[in-house]
Amino acid sequence: MVFDWKKLMGLRGRIIQDRDIDPDEIFLDSTNLPAFNTDQFEGRLEKPITARTLSLAGLCFLFVFLVFAYKAWNLQVKNGLAYYDQSQDNHLSNTVIFAKRGRILDRNGKELAWNSTLPDTEEYLGRQYLEAPGFAHVLGYVKFPSKDDSGFYYKDVYEGQDGVEKFYNTELAGENGLRIVEVNALGKIQSESVVRPPKDGADITLSIDSDLQAELYNDISSLAHRINFQGGAGVIMNAENGEILALTSFPEYSPQILSLGKDRDAIKRYLTDPSNAFLDRVVSGLYTPGSIIKPYIAVGALTENVISPDKKILSTGSISIPNAYDPKLSSVFTDWRAQGWVNIKDALSVSSDVYFYEVGGGYQDQKGIGIANIDKYTRLFGFGSVAGQGFFAGSKGTIPNPAWKEENFPGDPWRIGDTYHTAIGQYGFQVTPLQAVRAVASIGNGGHLLSPTLISGDKSNVSNNQTVPISDSTLQIVREGMRQGVLTGISKGLNIPSVEVASKTGTAELGTKKQFVNSWVTGFFPYEHPKYAFAILMEKGPSTNTVGALSVMRQLLDWMTLHTPDYLK
Repeated sequence: MVFDWKKLMGLRGRIIQDRDIDPDEIFLDSTNLPAFNTDQFEGRLEKPITARTLSLAGLCFLFVFLVFAYKAWNLQVKNGLAYYDQSQDNHLSNTVIFAKRGRILDRNGKELAWNSTLPDTEEYLGRQYLEAPGFAHVLGYVKFPSKDDSGFYYKDVYEGQDGVEKFYNTELAGENGLRIVEVNALGKIQSESVVRPPKDGADITLSIDSDLQAELYNDISSLAHRINFQGGAGVIMNAENGEILALTSFPEYSPQILSLGKDRDAIKRYLTDPSNAFLDRVVSGLYTPGSIIKPYIAVGALTENVISPDKKILSTGSISIPNAYDPKLSSVFTDWRAQGWVNIKDALSVSSDVYFYEVGGGYQDQKGIGIANIDKYTRLFGFGSVAGQGFFAGSKGTIPNPAWKEENFPGDPWRIGDTYHTAIGQYGFQVTPLQAVRAVASIGNGGHLLSPTLISGDKSNVSNNQTVPISDSTLQIVREGMRQGVLTGISKGLNIPSVEVASKTGTAELGTKKQFVNSWVTGFFPYEHPKYAFAILMEKGPSTNTVGALSVMRQLLDWMTLHTPDYLK
């Protein structure tokens, strides 16, 4: 067979031109390498994804799906209702609308405590107090609403902490309101509505005369600083209805500082002050009364007929009692000075200790009323019991008697000397200034032991008034003795032309060495028709001092003559 090589070669050329070139048919060397951009994967030979890789990827997708499926089941099925409720709470929120606290006014309408804007909140108002000394224990202070770091109010009310703010908190506070606020998922308010409007607190008008109170405090404070008394207290009461015109205690705290609670240094000073600025000395302070007890011993002596009004007792400056166990020894009980012959009015006027030793405990042929009657008659005038309710529910005090001594000094019997000392307001006798003013008011008003009130025009206290079962003739003798004390006796510093005053002072010795005294003055005015009673105490001053509570009352009466003369008519 003869081949046509030309045709065969032409056919071969067409076959070669018609098929692709396999990679292994290409021979490469360094001279013919293509210029591939390897960063863009040019010239890269791709391989197929392996079955293992696909399996791993599928497992990952399956795991993620199962996690999301579980979360969806947990949210929508298992805890769906709980999260629904929570979402509703987040959707609607309750917001408190704070009620305005009522103002506290004095008897003349002057603001003593009112609302003011606080610099760090717009949700509730602050509390502002009169910038004058002498009102802390009457007004008290408040604690404001409080919220946590998330803005939630865990305490949404004002809390009165002392004084009127505490005891009349319900009336002053009112009732907070409620607002429902709707917010979206971003926390923005969509709508709001008031479902319960707030009820603002009521204003309270006190019986206090703020000018009179400030003056009384300033007089007490001034004398305490000048003479070095540890403290002081004063109270003036309407002797006809029990309204308190002034009630102040020195030292005191700042209601503003305690309400705001930011001045830590000042608060620390209050807490560490040995003079106890937080003590309301009028209501809760207990003090040895000394001779201000003598009018009530006089009432007992006259009522028990142990002495007539005109009978005189000689005071040579002391009496002596023989010792029951050794006749050679005797106990001497001294007067503060020799008084001479004195009847009951004289004894009250000059404050004779010897007279009241004898009519109290008896001496030689003079019979005494005894400790049981001392206890009885002083209790009739309110000593030894709480002087009021609410704001006035303070200390009871102590009237010494054998049972008290046995309890406090077991095994030590009651002696005649204990009766003598109790009859002049010494020994374990303890009273409050509030008890003292109630008692002396009842001497002046004919035997009406009044329940005190701080609210102007209040009549609710009348049901708690008591009548002391003592004849007015007996009370009149005591009144005359107290008036004589102002005219010619120990209280003559109160003998002023603008008003007639009846008074009884007292100086109570303190300490084992008697180096300190409490200075008292009590009384009422005008004498003929008493409208007001007073009691002032200067606490724990030096025994060498001769200026005390009477000088405070004199300053106050002089001030009243110029500024409040209507009280003296």
